[in-house]
Amino acid sequence: MKKKFNCEVDCANCAAKLEDAIKKIEGVDDAKVNFLTQKLTLVAADEIFESVLEEVLKTAKRIEPDTVIEV
Repeated sequence: MKKKFNCEVDCANCAAKLEDAIKKIEGVDDAKVNFLTQKLTLVAADEIFESVLEEVLKTAKRIEPDTVIEV
């Protein structure tokens, strides 16, 4: 499943750090964080998407506490 979320990040470097961290999460097939459009594109298997998304949200808060991802 591929879904896009609004993702408020402060700078391009923050977006790159988030993207790298999210790609390392088990179950994530692909992830893109676009600073210019303020979007997160997440690709993961349908059956585990919700649990992967929860882990993505936790990781985002740990890496960049000011980041807001609208689910």
